Amino acid sequence: MSSSFQKLLSLNLSEDLRKIFANIGWLFADRILRMGVGLFISVWVARYLGVAQFGLFSYATAFVALFSTLSTLGLPSIVVRLLTHEPEKREQILGTTFLLQLFGGIVTFLLAVITVFVFHQGDRLTLSLVTVLVSAEIFRAFETIDLWFKSQVQAKYTVLSKNLAFLTISIVKVVLINLQAPLLVFAVATLLETFVGVVGLIIAYKIQGYSLWLWRWSFSLAKKLLKESWPLILSSLSIMIYVKIDQIMLREIIGAQAVGLYSSATRISEVWYFIPTAIVSSVTPSIYADKKNALESLYYRRIEQLLRNILRLNILIVLPVSFLSEKLMVTLFGGEYATAGVILSIHIWAIFFVSMGVVTSPWFVAEGLSHLSFRRSLMGAATNILLNALLIPSLSGVGAAIATVVSYAWAGFFFNGVDSKTRKIFKVQLRAIFPLNRS
Repeated sequence: MSSSFQKLLSLNLSEDLRKIFANIGWLFADRILRMGVGLFISVWVARYLGVAQFGLFSYATAFVALFSTLSTLGLPSIVVRLLTHEPEKREQILGTTFLLQLFGGIVTFLLAVITVFVFHQGDRLTLSLVTVLVSAEIFRAFETIDLWFKSQVQAKYTVLSKNLAFLTISIVKVVLINLQAPLLVFAVATLLETFVGVVGLIIAYKIQGYSLWLWRWSFSLAKKLLKESWPLILSSLSIMIYVKIDQIMLREIIGAQAVGLYSSATRISEVWYFIPTAIVSSVTPSIYADKKNALESLYYRRIEQLLRNILRLNILIVLPVSFLSEKLMVTLFGGEYATAGVILSIHIWAIFFVSMGVVTSPWFVAEGLSHLSFRRSLMGAATNILLNALLIPSLSGVGAAIATVVSYAWAGFFFNGVDSKTRKIFKVQLRAIFPLNRS
C-alpha cells in the first residue's frame, strides 16, 4: 500500500500533500478505532437484541436516513470548495450554512415523524424509535464546523471530538446491555452520541481561536448556495434511497427478522466504506485547487491514480471476506445469524462501485455537473427499487444484496459511459481498472 501511495506523492511533493497524508492518517485512525470498537459494540448489541429487535432498530435507522439528506441540504461539498477558495469569508460562509442546515434539520424531523405516523400509526415502538433517532438531525447543523476543518485539511479536530463521543456512548451501551435495557434506550444513546460529538466540535473550534458568535447570515450567499446545491440534495436523496431502501422494503415485504439478518451482513461490508471516504475527503481540496489553477493533466492524473490505489485495496478486502462470510457471521453474531453469510458474500462486492462513486464525486462538483450526479443517483435508486421488488419476495435478503451490487455498479460506473458529458471520467475509471503503459 505504501508503494502505491508513493506514486501519488510523486505528483506534487508539497506541503499541501504532506497535510493531506497527515489528514488521511487521522481519518484512518478514526475509522480503524470505529471498526474495532464499533463493530464489537454493534455485534454485542445485535446478539443482545436478537434478530427481530435488531431488525426493527435497523429499520428505524434506515427510515431516518432516507430523510437525513434534507438536513444538510446538499451543502457540504460545495461549502468545502468555497472555504478552500475563499477562507477569508469563513464567518459569512459558516454562519449562512449553519442556519440553512438548522432549518433543514427541523424540516427533516417533522417530515420523518409525520411519515412514520401515517404508515405505522398502531406501532408505538417504531414511532418512538424514529422520533428519537431523527432528533439528531437538528443537532447536526453544528457539524458545519467540520466543513471548516475539512477545507483546511485538519481532520484531527473532528476525529478527536467525534471519537470522544463515540467511546463515551460505547461504554454507555455496554452498561445498557448489562442492565438489560429496552430497545428504545439504545436509540436515546445513539442520539446522545451526536450531541456529545457536536459539543466536542464546538470546543475544538473555540480552542483554535474561532468563535461561533462571529458567524453571520447572508441572504445572497444562501440563494447562491441553494441554487447550486439543489441537484446535490436530490442526488443525496437518491443515493440514500438506493442505500437504505432495501431495509425498508425487506421490513414491509418479509418482516423485521429479514432486516436483522440483512443488516448484520451489511454492517460487515459497509464498515470498509471508510477507505474511499477518508482518502477522498482529504484529497478533495487539492483536486479543486488543481481545477482552479487549470492544471488539467495533474487534475485527471490525480483522480486516476487515487481510484487505482483504492481499487487495489478493495481487492484485499473483498476476497477474504467473500470466502469466509458464513464463518465471520457465526463467529461475530452467533448461530442465529448464520444464514446472513450468503448475503455478506454478495454485498461485499459493492465496495468497488461505492469507491468509484466516491472518488468521482469531486469531479462532478468541480466540473459543474452536479445535475448529472443527481441523474445517475436517481437511475441507481430506480434500478435498486425495481430489482428489490422483483427479488426480495423470492430471495429475501440475498435478493436485496444482488439488487444493491447491480444498482451501485450502474450508478457508480456504467452510467458515466452512457452520457457524453461524463465519458471523460468514464475513461479515467477504465484506465484505473485496466492500467495502460504510457510513454
